[in-house]
Amino acid sequence: MSIFRTKNLRGLLAEIAAQGEDRKLRRSLTALDISLLGLGVMIGTGIFVLTGIVAAEYAGPGLMLSFVLAAIVCTFVCLAYSELASFIPVAGSSYTYAYVSLGEIFGWLVGWSLILEYTVGASAVAGGWSAYFTSILADIGIHLPK
Repeated sequence: MSIFRTKNLRGLLAEIAAQGEDRKLRRSLTALDISLLGLGVMIGTGIFVLTGIVAAEYAGPGLMLSFVLAAIVCTFVCLAYSELASFIPVAGSSYTYAYVSLGEIFGWLVGWSLILEYTVGASAVAGGWSAYFTSILADIGIHLPK
């Protein structure tokens, strides 16, 4: 038993094929659907929560250069994920990619990192939306205690 053991890709694909057609996911999304879904995941709501405040107080016009640089980096990340998804066409995303290519310990680390990432991301978005909601309530005359 080694923490660096990997899943055999052929075995993984054979296991998926043995489950039969009724267990496979149906391909129903178009290229436009997938592109818009990816764009929504990359941009998210975080771009609307703090961008104006950061631009006004800290960044200034350099913020646009930061967005361009981040878009270039995200393009390369998207290309890498599309290659992995076409090479390892099974459910599991980053966890499966890490487990198959790097080993069990890296799959475990990636899996828990994803759970932490989604938790922190949801918390940040909830904090931003609560600030928006408090501002909207204050505009209509309802003031909440701080």
